[in-house]
Amino acid sequence: MGPVAGYLVDRFGSRTMVALGMIIAGGGFLILSVTNSLWHLYLAFVVMSAGTGLGGWLPVMSAINNWFSRKRVTAMAIAMEGFFIGGVILVPLLAWAIDPDIPGRPGWRWTAAAIGVFLIVLAVPLSRLVRNNPEDYGQRPDGQPPRMEPPPSDTLVEGAEEPEEPSYTWQEAILTRAFWFITMGHACSSIVIVTVMVHLGPMLNDRGFSLQTIGWVVATYTAVGAVFTMIGGYVGDSMPIQWAIFAFSAVQSVAVAVLVVGDTEAMAYVFAILLGIGFGGRNPLVTAIRGVYFGRKAFASITGISMIPMNVLLLVSPLFAGIMFDATGTYTVSFAVVAVVSLFGSALFLMLGDPTSDLANAAPATDIAADRSA
Repeated sequence: MGPVAGYLVDRFGSRTMVALGMIIAGGGFLILSVTNSLWHLYLAFVVMSAGTGLGGWLPVMSAINNWFSRKRVTAMAIAMEGFFIGGVILVPLLAWAIDPDIPGRPGWRWTAAAIGVFLIVLAVPLSRLVRNNPEDYGQRPDGQPPRMEPPPSDTLVEGAEEPEEPSYTWQEAILTRAFWFITMGHACSSIVIVTVMVHLGPMLNDRGFSLQTIGWVVATYTAVGAVFTMIGGYVGDSMPIQWAIFAFSAVQSVAVAVLVVGDTEAMAYVFAILLGIGFGGRNPLVTAIRGVYFGRKAFASITGISMIPMNVLLLVSPLFAGIMFDATGTYTVSFAVVAVVSLFGSALFLMLGDPTSDLANAAPATDIAADRSA
């Protein structure tokens, strides 16, 4: 849904897409509540995924990118805390609601139906809280006053004009090296969390850890991640963002290496802390960096298109880990490969250069050709 959602957000605005996405996602939960066969289950998840793809993360991040420039990363980090808070509150609540061993619980069908109705009923009221662009309200990003008419050219003072952010279309962005460095760097560093989510439980269970211990390990990296999401936002607004991403992504790679070589409970918690630092810190940065390098004009479309190669790696990585485990009886090789690929991805961000420099920002190929001919 990435490219489709990106185009629709840029075309119709975040507010409209949040409402539409919530209604579609709610319909998916209603389908889930009446599921009686396997194809019903697949259909429910396709509809739910389409709804959340259209109305969830991407339109919200796009709206924030439109409203904030100087504190863009911090603003996105604050919004991302909602994901962590939702996980902490809703997962135990849903587990309580669907527990089949305790009489009187609603069960999964009624719970799914209730979620579906909840999303549909709140879709329009919640979407009204979303504001697409500050210009629609006579404002500018960061609360700056409306832009005044420029004075006559002969009265301009050199250096007095306010520097403008980049303003790329998606067609221009995909012709830049910055787009591909960001896309592949994001993809390579993101495979860590997806692979860990799928295989951490079986891996630690094979090492003799109890399910309770595994749960505490997951809770540890989730809690640390929530804290470092805010820290990452502050760091990203306080130093060159590409260096901040490299630092947090490198910590994430070290976490996987610790998981590979350490087989004690203490090392499992060291892994959890390092993963929380790395993943939490880089999470808002790798989203905000597209706004830093490409501006507000087509943020959603640019982000959506970059999700295509990223999602290919996210699909392949856990499958690779599973195949390698079946072939070797251990996760050592697959997790070592994931750590190396993640470190490679983090290094790609160091090749971006200064976003305010035309050369470092990798100007569109058409502009470069025009400059050379001139």
